[in-house]
Amino acid sequence: MRDFTEDIRALRRRLSEAETYLDLDGSRRRLAELEEEMGRPDLWDNTDLGQKVTREYGQVKGDVDVLEALDAGIGDIETLFQLAEEEGDDSVAGELEDQSAAAARTLDELELRSLFTGEHDERDAVCEIHAKDGGTDAQDWAEMLLRMYQRWAERRGFEMEIDEVSEGQEAGILSATFIVKGRFAFGLLGSERGVHRLVRISPFDSQSRRQTSFASVSAVPFFEDLSGEVDIDEKELRIDTYRSSGAGGQHVNVTDSAVRITHLPTGVVVAVQNERSQHQNKAKAMQILAAKLAERQREERAAQLDAMAGPKAQVGWGAQIRSYVLAPYQQVKDLRTDYETGNVQAVLDGDLDAFMEAWLRWRRAGAGA
Repeated sequence: MRDFTEDIRALRRRLSEAETYLDLDGSRRRLAELEEEMGRPDLWDNTDLGQKVTREYGQVKGDVDVLEALDAGIGDIETLFQLAEEEGDDSVAGELEDQSAAAARTLDELELRSLFTGEHDERDAVCEIHAKDGGTDAQDWAEMLLRMYQRWAERRGFEMEIDEVSEGQEAGILSATFIVKGRFAFGLLGSERGVHRLVRISPFDSQSRRQTSFASVSAVPFFEDLSGEVDIDEKELRIDTYRSSGAGGQHVNVTDSAVRITHLPTGVVVAVQNERSQHQNKAKAMQILAAKLAERQREERAAQLDAMAGPKAQVGWGAQIRSYVLAPYQQVKDLRTDYETGNVQAVLDGDLDAFMEAWLRWRRAGAGA
């Protein structure tokens, strides 16, 4: 049986680092505070507060539990190895290999968390997709991207709420607005902000020529309540109602109560058509508008347009963040990190985690500053 001493030492070192960047001591203190909050008999008098406390409790407890379980698991490995050495028992070598590998995989997952350095990385995300250059192909491409993010959210166990879809003239969509809810959704989707370029044989070209098309993706952090941060004067809003219909109906509920809000001073436009009533659509649109305006304010305060929303990429040749090539060869390549894969279909089916991790490492290294 081989010597596991160095393996155990490495696991202990990585665990110690994880306890530092996840602030185990602080998490334990916060968990005690949240447990006290959870015990308050009046907590659920305010449903929003009750949900917020419960959600944070689950997250903090999950952090503490995984670190404590790792500590216990590495202790078990140490004990098993010591006993095997003392008794000359080689039969547990396979078990030691499996347990060490499992602990290392858990630590790999935790180390990804250290890459979330943005102020709001842990929050939900409000995203938009817009078809750009490329006509009908671009509109079809925008719909393909929407499907890609739906599949990605499903893979991660995130909730994806599609709030508005504008159908294309012949196929696909002109635009879509959606919210992804899950821990670190914004931190992960930050990797997707910019222009995405598709190269393929156009299914809309009678001569089957190769077509290049573009679509843009944006993401901002979503807050349930921004009343203390953003002051919106309803006198500065133009509110229009309309009916969602046509191809958009495959993505959202078809209702007579869709709402479009235009913030006149900034020109920011938000449309929501997914809720059951005009009142609900307006309330959700106001939340999304507040998130967008808060993002603008943060950018202005920081005096960096790309502080949180990423560089304002131009649309067209040479401006894309990622290329998806289906013909004459198969490749998806991120032009910032140089990460690439030849399995295009897997990416279009939502296999984006490797691209996102590469971007997070690139950002932490300062390349995205």
